[in-house]
This record gives sequence, C-alpha cells and structure tokens, in this order.
Amino acid sequence: MVRQPVIRGSEEGPPDPPRKTPFGPTGGDDDQDRLDEELRPQRLEDIVGQGAVVSRLRIMLNAARKRKEPLGHLLLDGPPGLGKTTFATVLPRELGTECQITSGPVLSAPKDLLPYLTNASYGSVLFIDEIHRLPHTVEEFIYPVMEDFRVDISLGEGLNARTINMRLKQFTVIGATTRSGMLTAPLRDRFVHREHLDFYTIDELGDIVRRNARKLHTTISDDASHEIAKRSRGTPRIANNLLRWTRDFVDSEADGEITTALANEALARREVDLLGLDRQDRRYLETLIRVFGGGPAGAQAIAHSMNLSPDTLEDEVEPFLLRCGLLLRTPRGRMATAEAFAHLGMRPPDPDSGDRQGRLF
Repeated sequence: MVRQPVIRGSEEGPPDPPRKTPFGPTGGDDDQDRLDEELRPQRLEDIVGQGAVVSRLRIMLNAARKRKEPLGHLLLDGPPGLGKTTFATVLPRELGTECQITSGPVLSAPKDLLPYLTNASYGSVLFIDEIHRLPHTVEEFIYPVMEDFRVDISLGEGLNARTINMRLKQFTVIGATTRSGMLTAPLRDRFVHREHLDFYTIDELGDIVRRNARKLHTTISDDASHEIAKRSRGTPRIANNLLRWTRDFVDSEADGEITTALANEALARREVDLLGLDRQDRRYLETLIRVFGGGPAGAQAIAHSMNLSPDTLEDEVEPFLLRCGLLLRTPRGRMATAEAFAHLGMRPPDPDSGDRQGRLF
C-alpha cells in the first residue's frame, strides 16, 4: 500500500513514534493541510518546471526500480517555496513506499531521531526539512546511519560503558535546505545525489496557476493567470498564495470567472505591484532614496529608520530587490539603482551635482 508522510511539528520534547497513513488529499490534520496537499502535485509527471531536475530524478527512479534497491540519499537545496517538499513526497509515491517527515530543529538530540530510524522499512524515505539546522550531535549520530545503516548506542558511563551496534533496514534520507553553505562537508558528501532548484519562469507559473485554479474549482482566464504569475517572484508558493487571495476577492466582491481586471484589482488591494514588490519592499527603497539619497547606506541604519530588525531586511526584503536589479550591495553599503528610481517614479540624482551616487546613473 502506498503511504503518506506524517509531518512533525516543532513541539518541545522528543517526537512520538512516527505513524504512517495513506497518501491522499485527506491526510492533513486541518483544512489548511488538506488544501496544501490538494494543490501539491501527486506524481512526477504532474510537476511543472524544473525540467532538468525532473529528468535526472526519473533516471534515478528507473535505476532503483530495476535494481530493486533503495534510492540513493538525496539533498535538495534552493530558496523557499520552489518545491523541495513536493519532490520529497512525490519520490516515495513513485516508488510505492513509505515516507516519514521531520525537520532539523525538531531533532534536538540523537534520541529524537531513533523513532524514525527504527520505524523505517526497507526502501522507505526519511525526509528531513531544514537539515542545515541539525545540531552537531545529531549530525554526527546520523553519519553511520547514512553510510552503513547502523546505529551506535552507548550504554553506561566510565569503565562500565559499552556500545551496542544496531543494524537498520536500508532506506533513503532526503534532506532539504535553503542554506546549503551551512551544511558541513562530511554531511553534504554523504548525499549520493544533490539537486538545486531554480526559480520558475512566468509561463511555468502561469501553468501552475491555471492548474491549481481548477483544483480550487475556480475559473480563471489566461491573461489573469499571467498577471498573477508575473507578480509571483518566480516562486510557486507565492503564486498559490496570490491565487487564493484573488479567488477570495472575486468571491467577495464579484462572482464568477477571475478576469484580468479583477486580478489586477485584487492584487492592487494586496499592494503587490507589477514587479511583485509588496508594501515593505517599496518602503525599503523609498527610505533608501529619500532618507539616504539613494545610498550608500548600511543595513543597520536603514533598519533603524524603518523600525525593523536588520535580519528581517537581509532575509526577507533584500534578496528579491537584488534579483530585480533594484538594489546594489557595495563595500560602502546599500545603493539604489536607476531601475529603482524609475520603478518608484522618482528622479535620480544629477550626475553633475557632485553627488557620489551620480556615478551609478
């Protein structure tokens, strides 16, 4: 029987022994989990985009089936919202095997990992999300698990201490991380396969929006799906969130098909502009331009001016502005580009005024 992964929360204390339930849209604990499961592709052939990754994974799956062996350990890395969890749940479904899901922060000690290891069946999958946040002790504990499928358990202390080697059934570890650089080399090298997920094109996101609109029993025009895709920052998760908001807006303020006009009005209410910038993104650029003359300015100074923490700006705001070419990180600080001035409808500094930033324009 094909099985469904059980997602563990971040509650304190060791997790309960993993339970396994059938795959399907009703496997979540609440309506939100069920909705996420319904929008998530169920088979490899249903995944839109990431063509090169899908092709390589298909080869790995075919080889594992022919040899009748477990899939090699797999590391998925890339920005949030690109489908790492989707791939991790699709692969065991393709193999017809069981899957258990946990995350790095939950595994605070080696004993927290033991229930997942002892419940792993031959060929099953253990998916560890945010694997870069594994504590050092847990990371060292998992080395012999991944290499030799063996658990070393120490009993007693001092002269009476002894070690028991417990053999495990062969299974597959799939790790997902948004910060592959934080993984130690010994852990990273124990993954036989490694795949990086890139941002999606507008056409791919438009296809995802149309498919998920059908799953949500909503009619949407091609132009409206294109408008949502354009503002989704190349990320399916954001596209799905904007689609849900647009559907809510249409159900509340209108009735029927999501047209281009309704989509534009809904996204304007959400304060998402044509590039996908939200209110906080524009506020960041406006602060940099109006308070600091376009830069250079330090992240700490900008954060204090916006009454936000520097970590919020560096992790949530700046990455997309850098991708769009609206922001530069220089040794002297952050600087707004000519595209940022044009997007906000502001006039860049005069190069003849002697302003240092004039050289950018």
